[in-house]
Amino acid sequence: MKFQPSEIPPGTPAFFHDAANRTWVPLYSHACSFGPDIFVDKMMNLIKNPNLNSSWLFRADILYDEAKATTHSSSNSCSATSAAIRDMTLERTLVRRLIPRNERRDKPLEQTCLFYKSATPRDFAVVGSLESGQEGMSGSESPASLSTLVIYMPHSPSADALPFYHPKVQGIAHLHQWDQSGKGTISIHFLPYPEHPVTDARLQRTAYHLLEIIDKHGHGAAEGYVKRVNHDVVIPQDRFQNRYALLKSKYARRLVDSWAEKTDPTKHVFEDLGIAAFLIELWNDMYPPEGTAPFPGFVDIGCGNGLLVYLLTQEGYAGWGFDARERKSWAQYRTGGQPSRSGSSLEERLLLPAMISRERGGQAEAEADAKADANLIDNDDVVHDGAFATGTFIVSNHADELTPWTPILAARSRCPFIMIPCCSHSLAGDKFRAPPPRDKTKGKSTYASLVDWVSTIAEDCGWKVETEMLRIPSTRNTCLLGRTRTKEVQEADLEALVAKYGGTGGYYENVAKLIKSGPRGH
Repeated sequence: MKFQPSEIPPGTPAFFHDAANRTWVPLYSHACSFGPDIFVDKMMNLIKNPNLNSSWLFRADILYDEAKATTHSSSNSCSATSAAIRDMTLERTLVRRLIPRNERRDKPLEQTCLFYKSATPRDFAVVGSLESGQEGMSGSESPASLSTLVIYMPHSPSADALPFYHPKVQGIAHLHQWDQSGKGTISIHFLPYPEHPVTDARLQRTAYHLLEIIDKHGHGAAEGYVKRVNHDVVIPQDRFQNRYALLKSKYARRLVDSWAEKTDPTKHVFEDLGIAAFLIELWNDMYPPEGTAPFPGFVDIGCGNGLLVYLLTQEGYAGWGFDARERKSWAQYRTGGQPSRSGSSLEERLLLPAMISRERGGQAEAEADAKADANLIDNDDVVHDGAFATGTFIVSNHADELTPWTPILAARSRCPFIMIPCCSHSLAGDKFRAPPPRDKTKGKSTYASLVDWVSTIAEDCGWKVETEMLRIPSTRNTCLLGRTRTKEVQEADLEALVAKYGGTGGYYENVAKLIKSGPRGH
């Protein structure tokens, strides 16, 4: 059903009545085909996730929920911002704190959220007449209906004290009216301040948007839409976002202003800030400061521009990264980092896993070239064999050719890891289209296939794979985490596993080509 709401004419009587004789002004209404249960469920989701309504907001922290009999704040009572509605029963009361994305610009705001229900045929008749164009209907002429009302009351002494992201109104109400024969209506209402009439263009746009969102989510649920992406499985949303906000305020502007690459700094800086925030919170769980296990250090394989290594080392986590080619950014990011054995936190190295045969698999080349290749590949300053100190945390962030190797190397060295797949490559380092996901209900895109394929490799290596959909500005945001073993390493035949997933034929030659492709250090 296309969203084309009816604009409710000025002067239309209120659809519900405030016991304090305050006038709630109806603005828009729209027919709906979803019942009260879906309405309540979707309103609860919007209360918990206000970012669905406003890009200015991170989340909502629930301070009080009467239904769960829990409270996290005794300093703010919801009684002062409550709203008694005549002929309706208060079913649930919550208090939430809206957390903005930028607390330097906007302050958090607390709101009381109230759920009411009533069974009054008359209520539905009022809105029904507006939708159908009839002059009006008496309560006796309307079939039995159920009204469900959700009200937001901001904790603010005045309109001027409200932050930018909140409309300048004393209250917001969503009304759902449901005819037992299967027809319904949703409408949006504001409790205005005298100095900010609802005829204001911005308030009109906000009302339209708020009603459109509940219409979209409600009809989606009625049509069987099931959310396939679940965030915050490994790290709670509030911890991640608080850490991200801290890192952003500390580093973002300077990093964007000093960006040395040709790529878009706004994408890469904020993406790596998000990954760093996730890793720091993850490591706080795995290696708590009060625990007996110290942080073992990390290695970022295929570290690219080196920014993630820089951020993590600046935050006090010992580690280093390497990539096939040095980037312009490395000069500034090496400063103050945790050096590797060569004395630098960022190194130009190629990965040639020790388990790959060093015998040439392709057609023999000129003897001089072959000898030069062999000398370079045997040089530890150029090639890394993929063996790391036990326990080292392996970071594989958009590592391309190294992605499918990540769980294998992690198993061999007994190291936990994360990998964030991006471009699809085989174990031989060639571009590759992975088979469709095992779960036939999932999409069959190249990326979905890659994620499932490398997850299968990890599982066969004996890892319990945890999945987190990272809150970063990238469509390649699936993070696969391996920190728990399902079987001992010796029980996993890694050589047989490599053969099962296509083998490594050509990998040696690919490494040799990279070594010979141009001068290093640029």
